[in-house]
Amino acid sequence: MNHSGTEDGYDAPWWGFPPLRNALVAGLIAGAAFALEWSGIVAHELAMWAYIAAIPLGAWFWAREGIADLVHEREVGISMLMIAATFGAALLGLWDEAAALVVLYGAAEGTEEMTYSRTRHAIRALLDLAPKEARVLRDGGEVVMPAESLAPGDRFVVRPGEGIPTDGVVIEGQSTVNEAPVTGESVPVDKSVGAQVFAASINGEGALTVEATRAFADNTLSRIIHLVEEAQERKGRAQQWIERFGRRYSPAVLASAVLLVVVPWLLGLPLDTWANRAVVLLVAAAPCALVMSMPMAMAAGIGGAGRRGILIKGGAHLEHLGVIRVVAFDKTGTLTAGKPEVTDIRALGMSESDLLAAAAALEHYSQHPLARAIVTAAQARGVDVVAPQEFRSLTGAGAQARIGARMWTIASPQWFQAQDSAADLPVVLIEDLQAQGKTVVMVAGDGQLRGLIALQDRPRPEARAAIEALHRMGVRTAMLTGDNPRTAHAIARTLGIDDVRAELKPDGKVLAVKRLQDEHGPVLMVGDGVNDAPALAAATCGIAMGAAGTDAAIEAADVALMKDDLLKVVEALARGRKARQVSLQNIVFSIGVLALMIPLAVLGVIGVAFAVAVHEGAELLAVANGLRAGRVGPKSG
Repeated sequence: MNHSGTEDGYDAPWWGFPPLRNALVAGLIAGAAFALEWSGIVAHELAMWAYIAAIPLGAWFWAREGIADLVHEREVGISMLMIAATFGAALLGLWDEAAALVVLYGAAEGTEEMTYSRTRHAIRALLDLAPKEARVLRDGGEVVMPAESLAPGDRFVVRPGEGIPTDGVVIEGQSTVNEAPVTGESVPVDKSVGAQVFAASINGEGALTVEATRAFADNTLSRIIHLVEEAQERKGRAQQWIERFGRRYSPAVLASAVLLVVVPWLLGLPLDTWANRAVVLLVAAAPCALVMSMPMAMAAGIGGAGRRGILIKGGAHLEHLGVIRVVAFDKTGTLTAGKPEVTDIRALGMSESDLLAAAAALEHYSQHPLARAIVTAAQARGVDVVAPQEFRSLTGAGAQARIGARMWTIASPQWFQAQDSAADLPVVLIEDLQAQGKTVVMVAGDGQLRGLIALQDRPRPEARAAIEALHRMGVRTAMLTGDNPRTAHAIARTLGIDDVRAELKPDGKVLAVKRLQDEHGPVLMVGDGVNDAPALAAATCGIAMGAAGTDAAIEAADVALMKDDLLKVVEALARGRKARQVSLQNIVFSIGVLALMIPLAVLGVIGVAFAVAVHEGAELLAVANGLRAGRVGPKSG
């Protein structure tokens, strides 16, 4: 069924949905006529005219839709089966059963459309959490303005307990902010000068002055809503298969009903008996519940995940989450906090400050977390850093540049080994530092080793709990990292990770993902969404961490987590499995109903009224079960 008719009325009461309202009014007319005729108060002829009035009223919306599909799409849909059944019942003089068919089908379709519309758009209720007005600073004072008029660069004040109208950066004040509407995180987050804040998050006890970084229409919350609504329109393979099946199945049912009348007539069998069975077949064989089994579950699953800060970019990706056998994690910034610190500096033939100055100059242009840690360490120690010349990156390994009169290199021990510099490396010291879970980089000047710097990045607090939860789900875990094997294995032991693949460049991670798929089955890759983009694309499904406010991360992956929380990965898998389970239940149930009802209809065991009641009841049960896909388990915050 086309669900476009109530796009703007998703939060309206039931009478705000014309298909449902018409069906119920038609039901009152037909029900009153049936009761009055049955009690002998009115004659059959008068009741018949009441049924005739009720039928077009109740069928108005869904019948127009069926005819439009036939005319414009050349498609015989379920609505056309119901139209044919209604005409057939009327031609047989079964006016009360024709009216019952119209009313029950119209009510079921109206209820389904109302439910689908509300489910698809429920996430839009989040916009109500964003304040409609903002206290904007103008000429030294506060001016109350519509939040929609905010532009990047505007400065506004958020008082304790107020909502934040759009994304921005704190320029004055300190407070805690509840970001649950955006990230799904229930614990308030400390905010001070320089911190990002997001639209619709709720300020705590302190006043904040914020500089807007996005207009209201382009803020993080608006983009979440837009992304989820787009995702609910994207269909997975199973859903596409069901829709293709429906397009072929419905004409076959209509043709079978015609044959059920024509063949007995040619054989001289009673026409009324077989025509009645043909009408019952049209109702009993209509695949409403089957066709609705997937879209309702997928819409509910994607919408429910979106409200928890998990952005799933389409039904196909939700399906993929339900079949994952291996979760592969990037290390730096994913399993670890992504904030390494310099722990050891060992200089050879020069001071530690000079070694750190050279390393910081080499890493000056890099955005890699290790590089930023070295630059930060130099700044913290007050070391003067000279701008490098002739800079070039050593892809996946380090960098080279001229600093003063010397050509300096910073790279991993493995890179130096590949350059036949192994004899100069302090192997025992390197291995000892790596065994402690530290990452070691070497620094050389004019080809001569000048020292090493060790850095350490702590695992995320929730990482071990997330790995344990995945194991309980029967999912294997792997770490894919460019770091050395000793450091990788040290962290893997701490977290309980099953498989470690180290010293991988970006293309190596892609190959590792493909090998994991060959060895164990569907793979979910979890990374930062930018550096790990090739591996995210190669995996069965890719999840980008910490996408709040980051366009690149949202674009790079199939699923984006609005908060850096590995337990959200567990929740995403649980939601995929729940949606798949609910969809499978609906499909089996729907096919079972068809397998039972079709033979009963052909054999003449059931009548039109019974077929209509079972058909519409099955459809509503499939819709109600599909909604369960939006309500799942593990809390992560």
